Amino acid sequence: MQVNINSVHFKADKKLTAFINEKVEKLSGMYEGVIGSDVILKLENTESPENKVAEIRLFIPGNDLYAKKQCKTFEEATDTAVDALKKQISKHKSKLRSR
Repeated sequence: MQVNINSVHFKADKKLTAFINEKVEKLSGMYEGVIGSDVILKLENTESPENKVAEIRLFIPGNDLYAKKQCKTFEEATDTAVDALKKQISKHKSKLRSR
């Protein structure tokens, strides 16, 4: 599966990109229909320490799945976004089975 990682206004280090690749790759193991994904990492201009945003879009046939999470670290934001996508994948699979 193709994983595109875009970091806005900063350079993501190898450790972070490896972490994101590993997490997002696991999603393709849950569902065979995953074509690819886009991951966008951003820093929000807020005073709070929870200013790291991870947006993940999974490309699947039909509708794309999308999750956006904001946390203290990019790893934590990626984790929670992946968890949200896991729920979306299981909902999508159950919809397909019920047809």
